[in-house]
Amino acid sequence: MSITIQPQTLASWFASPLGRYLLERELRFVDQSVADVFGYNALQLGLPEHDFLRSSRISFRCRLASEGDVDLRANFYDLPIASNSVDLLVMPHVLEFSIHPHQIVREVGRVLMPEGHALIIGFNPRSLWGLWNLLGRSRDVYPWCGKFIALPRLKDWLALLELEVDAGRMGCYVPPCTREQWLHRLRFMEAAGDRWWPIGGGIYYLHVIKRLRGMRIIQPRWREHHARRRSLAIVPKRVGGNDDAVAARNSDRTP
Repeated sequence: MSITIQPQTLASWFASPLGRYLLERELRFVDQSVADVFGYNALQLGLPEHDFLRSSRISFRCRLASEGDVDLRANFYDLPIASNSVDLLVMPHVLEFSIHPHQIVREVGRVLMPEGHALIIGFNPRSLWGLWNLLGRSRDVYPWCGKFIALPRLKDWLALLELEVDAGRMGCYVPPCTREQWLHRLRFMEAAGDRWWPIGGGIYYLHVIKRLRGMRIIQPRWREHHARRRSLAIVPKRVGGNDDAVAARNSDRTP
């Protein structure tokens, strides 16, 4: 008789068959998204056991979490990072397991540079995964103990902070099976779900950019304020010799 040990952390759940299945697709998406993002500083929030910045070309990469073997240990809702200093930020499954998700999004908007990029990965409550979470099964087990945030609600938070959604997609349409053989049999649902039920993926990816609304310089209308032209003096036209010019002047003076 085998004893199933329930995962106590999100990192331990990613070591399960379902977690490995999900992690493979998330890393594939992030690798494609960060490859063309350039800058000086890249930051990963959460899941320090997995390198989501492995395909980034940015030289300085930092993994931040509240515990574990990380480069910087801090709380997500109060980042010890200077404002407008991060070019790329990756945040996998952080908002669902925090009591201050809106404050974390606010911190993301603060530390990002203007035109900086952020990748947000979260569980979709409007999916088979969200239905399993809604049924209340395994409330004390990861990842079902988290509070899944709906995509429209997250987009409202981003819009208030001037974080514009540049791209996004869904993924992982298979039901949350715990056995690897069933995951292998149901792989066909990935292509079918992406085509026939695109909003029903178990997870969503958002690629957002921090937009800076600049000022428009109002320039004077130079064309409407031309300098006054000087009036030219009238010069008599010389028609013939000197006698002709004198005769012309005398004729003008005759009343």
